[in-house]
Amino acid sequence: MSHSCCSGKSKPTQSEAHQHNSHCCDATASPHSHAEHDPHDSGHVHDASTEDDDPPRAPVSGNQRHSWQVSGMDCPSCARKIETAVGRLDGVSQARVLFATERLVVDAAPTLSPSVIMEAVGAAGFTLSGGPSRTASSATQSNWLRENAGIISLAAMMGLATLLGQVMPELGQWLFTLATLWGLWPVTRKAWQLARSGTPFAIETLMSVAAVGALYLGETAEAAMVLLLFMLGEKLESYAAGRARAGVTALMALVPERAIRVRDEQREEVEASELRPGDIIEVAPGARLPADAVLLDSLAAFDESALTGESIPVERRAGEKIAAGSLCVDRLIRLRVTSEPGHNAIDRILQLIEEAESKRAPIERFIDRFSRWYTPAMMLVALAVILIPPLALGADWETWTYRGLALLLIGCPCALVISTPAAVTSALAAATRQGALIKGGAALEQLAAIDMIAFDKTGTLTLGKPAVTDLEVLGSAEEATFLLTMAAAIETGSHHPLAQAVVSHATEQGITTAAAGEIRALPGMGVEGIIDGKRWSLLAPQHQQGLDEPTQARIQSLEQQGKTVIVLAREESPLALLALQDQLRSDARAALDELKALGIEGVMLTGDNPRAAAAIAGQLGLDYRASLLPADKVDAIAALSGQRAIAMVGDGINDAPAMKRARIGIAMGSGTDVALETADAALTTSQLHGLPAMIRLSRAALANIHQNIALALGLKAIFLVTSLLGLTGLWLAVLADTGATALVTANALRLLRKR
Repeated sequence: MSHSCCSGKSKPTQSEAHQHNSHCCDATASPHSHAEHDPHDSGHVHDASTEDDDPPRAPVSGNQRHSWQVSGMDCPSCARKIETAVGRLDGVSQARVLFATERLVVDAAPTLSPSVIMEAVGAAGFTLSGGPSRTASSATQSNWLRENAGIISLAAMMGLATLLGQVMPELGQWLFTLATLWGLWPVTRKAWQLARSGTPFAIETLMSVAAVGALYLGETAEAAMVLLLFMLGEKLESYAAGRARAGVTALMALVPERAIRVRDEQREEVEASELRPGDIIEVAPGARLPADAVLLDSLAAFDESALTGESIPVERRAGEKIAAGSLCVDRLIRLRVTSEPGHNAIDRILQLIEEAESKRAPIERFIDRFSRWYTPAMMLVALAVILIPPLALGADWETWTYRGLALLLIGCPCALVISTPAAVTSALAAATRQGALIKGGAALEQLAAIDMIAFDKTGTLTLGKPAVTDLEVLGSAEEATFLLTMAAAIETGSHHPLAQAVVSHATEQGITTAAAGEIRALPGMGVEGIIDGKRWSLLAPQHQQGLDEPTQARIQSLEQQGKTVIVLAREESPLALLALQDQLRSDARAALDELKALGIEGVMLTGDNPRAAAAIAGQLGLDYRASLLPADKVDAIAALSGQRAIAMVGDGINDAPAMKRARIGIAMGSGTDVALETADAALTTSQLHGLPAMIRLSRAALANIHQNIALALGLKAIFLVTSLLGLTGLWLAVLADTGATALVTANALRLLRKR
């Protein structure tokens, strides 16, 4: 059909995601596309990133890409240690650890054996395994005793030493020494491994120096306590990291590894990785989809809560696309696969999470750089505390050595380093569970500052699907039902949005469409066809003859409401008016009210005509700019950016430039690939209530980061003074550091419960 009064948006397509490989990738493979960033756009979140914060680049020509799963990481600083160890190898052009998905990606020359990379990582104290697993570990419970054997044995030896020390003090002292040496062995080994791999000033180094110094001073009980508290702190960090990655682990477990494929009515169980677009699969009630697919049955219900955050099962009809990982609720169904292996909706989300981790918040990047010189600086300060008072003032060596060691432990940057990434990771995981993807700490920090949001209209504030709102009979004796039947008959088979709206409206009314022949599209005018020997037509008003003044006045009134009007005629005699309009999203008004309560104003930027824009904006109480080309939207964003911190929300290709120009771009989950790739955040569901939730979460995360930094630095400042004055000893110093880490971690984990 060719109605001249409507233009449709480009059809959304599934974004191609990076495939997680456990083997080498050919360097000539086409890399995942990224929108280029405007170097002049100083306000955009991308420009805050440094080169080190970018996601893994496409491998240099001639190199090979390797990928492994990493185990043994407790916090993001572990990722930096691995990158340092691998980056020092000859032939490695890039080494990136994606902490959220525990994946190491290395680009290296073909002459460099993967075993050399694995040895380098092993020498740094971490373990690599074959490839990314899509299932959560089931061995956690059975390995608990083995994983915690060091802490348990050290605590048992210290307990025994304390008891025996009450009876035989000298034996208790020797047992504390033995306990210290027992606990010191794995710590010093790790410190030596990290020093050899390029990280000499790790926390393990500080603990080793402090424990050895305490033994030298005869403070054996304190030396053992320092190591025990350090081990407990490491476990706490590991627990926090695991909790923060829980959302990612749950996502990876959503896609089943096996699927039922149907060929020539024969059912066969195959690996999910064997499925290809066009394959027919069968999914039973209670099972999840192994790939993105189109429903072949007439109707089925799906639980999509794991992907969209919507707890109520959604009904889908034949021809609708269902995302991988969705749960079939009510019946045995058949679907046609549409995604390649490794390129389904879950893979896209995982890739966005990996990209998010690479784009760290400015405050996080600052703390990371700060900590690189902070640790060696604190070691020099501690050395000065040990040497200067005895040498310059004749003070007691033992006293100031003890105070220097305490200062060394207080200077541990653990709590400070983890303060930001713990909050960011928790916030990103919470957002993912609630149907939102925020691409990293930088985007999270920018979201918190937003005070204005610009919205695209079609597909963002509206459904992007016109629907029949009015059917008015023009003084004819014919009934409205009969006229709707005729209109649907000549529109049947057309792919035009207005035609499909008329047919859908008739179907919803329970009308059986009549048979029409000689259906012919009239370019720029409408459509016509023959029914029972009579010529019926649906035309734009300006192409319809015989409209009287009252009818023209009614048409004008409907158009002023932002509606599109077409005229149904029989043998060129007008019989009815059909008015169609794009429908507002059901939650649009409520979402805008929530944003206003948060102090965020809205403006609508649309390419539609001013009448249609005014109708929608009037319903929502929004300011608007109409008849905008993509370049005009960019200019509008640029003008508004001079006064406000503005975000752009859209779903189409034409929205991408404006999204890039805004402080931060937010894509609707049903949007085009270009919009999703350009955006700094995305709603995996197309429900606008996710926007105020995303803003609230980002503001809570920023407040959490500030709280964490204050806790970390405040406790260190207090114990720094008390240690120099001799009021606190070694075990209180390490307790202060471990306690600060515990408080910071616990505070960050509160974000996981944020709704």
